[in-house]
Amino acid sequence: MNVEDTNTAMMSDLEAQKVIEAMLFAAGYPVEISKLAEILSLSKEKLFTLLCQMKEDYENKARGIRLVFIEESCQLCTKEEYEDYVRALLGIKQSGKLSNSCLEVLAIIAYNQPITKALIDEIRGVDSGYALGVLGEKNLVESKGRLDAIGKPNLYGTTDDFLRVFGLTGLSELPKNIDFTEDKTATVDI
Repeated sequence: MNVEDTNTAMMSDLEAQKVIEAMLFAAGYPVEISKLAEILSLSKEKLFTLLCQMKEDYENKARGIRLVFIEESCQLCTKEEYEDYVRALLGIKQSGKLSNSCLEVLAIIAYNQPITKALIDEIRGVDSGYALGVLGEKNLVESKGRLDAIGKPNLYGTTDDFLRVFGLTGLSELPKNIDFTEDKTATVDI
């Protein structure tokens, strides 16, 4: 049966949620809410309501997955408490923790994006090349284009993986007032 043969206008909310779940499971990556709405012939508002109900169901029931929103997209993800089992199944070794210098560069990029390496270096007072390389390898930052200036330096910004790793739906959820005066050590599992 193809989508054209299915009368999605007559579909119950429960049936629509089953279809959404199947599509998100099959995709395995963030899917734009507008794309899901288009496929199901639903308004974005109706689809968002269904997604919020699904998210609540996943959180309130004994399930191994959860629904996360990432900007204008959504994705099914494994709950954190099952991470070790999933890693063992897929043969994924612990990818390590970010060093304080990487966290510092990541914070500078997150709050000032798009930003050049030269400006990052100026803010930190040291070269940030290594940290940028590590963050790029972990797909937490990426080039967002080039600055229209001499040398056309790269402009860096965060990725959707950054949002997923830090449990954010968008950059607007970054903390607003951060006290950088105390020396606090932070670790993040990537």
